[in-house]
Amino acid sequence: MKKSVFIIDRLAAIIAAIILLQTLYFKFTAHPDSVYIFSKMGVEPWGRILLGCLELTTAILLLYPKTALYGSVLGAGVISGAIVSHIFILGIVVQNDHGKLFGLALSVFICCLIILFIRRLDLLSLIKRAASLK
Repeated sequence: MKKSVFIIDRLAAIIAAIILLQTLYFKFTAHPDSVYIFSKMGVEPWGRILLGCLELTTAILLLYPKTALYGSVLGAGVISGAIVSHIFILGIVVQNDHGKLFGLALSVFICCLIILFIRRLDLLSLIKRAASLK
């Protein structure tokens, strides 16, 4: 991997991980905004805690270069759920946040897609290995 591509990969991973780690405080402390969101979706408290654990795992995987591919797959999947929830259940603006949470979710999703694009050959190998196990 070229140095410039490696830097882009690492920056995308670090940005996504920071956003995911920053939101953990709200999930794990049962912040009223977080409780509101998960209550509106009908999955409070178990959904909030489970999602927090998945986001923590994703952030850790993203920060370590050898596992960033797995973190980006997990992150894209998890954050897709957040984006869909915003569009169909919560709305883009949640409790007068001016769309900040939605924007952060999109940022994480884009960062994960960047990593997946950069590591697309590794992803294809992973898919082929998984398919051969069937």
